[in-house]
Amino acid sequence: MDHRRALSRLTAAAPAAAAAALLALTTACTAGTVQGRPGASGLRDPYFPKAGNGGYQIEHYDLDLDYDPADRELNATAVITARAGQALSSFNLDLAGLKVESVTVQGEEARFNRTGRELTVRPAKDLKKGEVFRAEIDYRGEPRPIVDADGSKEGWITTADGAVGVGEPIGSMAWFPGNHHPSDKAAYDITLTVPKGYEAVSNGELASRTDTGGGRTQFVWHDRAPMASYLAVAAIGKFKVTTGRTPSGVALYEAVAPAEAAASAPALAKLPEIVEWGSRRFGPYPFGTAGAIVLPAESLTYALETQTKPVFSGAPDEDLLLHETAHQWFGDSVSPKSWKDMWLNEGFATYAEWLWSEDHGGTTAQQHFDAYLKGDTSVDDDAGGDWAAFPPAAPPGAEDISGMPVYVRGAMVLQRIRQEVGDEKFFALLRGWATDHEYGNASTADFTAYAERSTGRDLKKVWDVWLYGEGRPK
Repeated sequence: MDHRRALSRLTAAAPAAAAAALLALTTACTAGTVQGRPGASGLRDPYFPKAGNGGYQIEHYDLDLDYDPADRELNATAVITARAGQALSSFNLDLAGLKVESVTVQGEEARFNRTGRELTVRPAKDLKKGEVFRAEIDYRGEPRPIVDADGSKEGWITTADGAVGVGEPIGSMAWFPGNHHPSDKAAYDITLTVPKGYEAVSNGELASRTDTGGGRTQFVWHDRAPMASYLAVAAIGKFKVTTGRTPSGVALYEAVAPAEAAASAPALAKLPEIVEWGSRRFGPYPFGTAGAIVLPAESLTYALETQTKPVFSGAPDEDLLLHETAHQWFGDSVSPKSWKDMWLNEGFATYAEWLWSEDHGGTTAQQHFDAYLKGDTSVDDDAGGDWAAFPPAAPPGAEDISGMPVYVRGAMVLQRIRQEVGDEKFFALLRGWATDHEYGNASTADFTAYAERSTGRDLKKVWDVWLYGEGRPK
């Protein structure tokens, strides 16, 4: 994500109302003893405690989204395949706004209730622990943005020529029901049906493009790699689409708003080189395709590392394209266990910018590090900022998880490790971290243990001062 972005704490649904709704569902059940128990309505994330849901893990989303930019109406079906982690009498999905028409579980009609951003589903029969179940939700309405405290928007955003669905941190609930926490990753098939003349772009590979009649075109996208829901994207617009391959064979798909095509061309021309460079530095590119979605300028106030196709609001420059592409390793393939681990995304992507510059004859990572220590803006324009306002591994609140320390001081942590262990062990650590945790989730504690184990060095002073320490390190 672009470090200018600041995320906010979202208001959780009122506990009393949620409890009352769940009690109503439980007491309304048919005769017989309930063997299961309700799944939790949140995962107690340090910053977004109501995000995600307990009692199950989703294995696959099949989203069928029909959207018309003219009336902004979304008609959709979400088919969710999940595995119960406990015996379940009911389970929750995160969904903001939109009207739920019907829900089935294992092919049978299920009762459901809405409370705030929680959709509580009561299957006709309790689900057994370990049971793989299929829930189908039909829903419709005009999807809306979710507005953060700083005024930035996520969720479903209308653009000058269409719309885009984005999700960091929990905005995906504005356009599809799900388990919206990064710790629950799943495969995705996303079908987008739009008026003829529009392009519709999502994650992974384009499986088919079909004229369905009645002036509509259907795009079917498939991403088999596990993906956190905040990385899902649905972009609809009058894009200019180009395709290709990197020298090593990674497929490329770029969808660019026509007004941004000329300004985007210099950076996008570097994308094949960026993917190949990252594969050398961080291990093989983790997905079958790479690319970019360039929206009309000012559609968003940030860029976002949506899986396989980062989203840019207006033409990106080379550094921004590099940053979001680096996230494909750090954040997308290796995803955080909680939002407190955000520096593992942003610190690594920021360090990738420094490393790209160093490898291409520009400012070295050490020179960036020194510039921030000295506040030398002649080396780095942002060096005068408050990069030490808080420890990168302990942001004070949800509004801080995209703050400058998460990006810059996070990158400085990596440079301190490099100083301590030397280049050979450091670059082996970078590559090993990305490859050994591919498609998984990791916490800060996982990283610190891995770094010490892989380098054979005690790095406690680095963690105490740079990662968790208060005040400005020296």
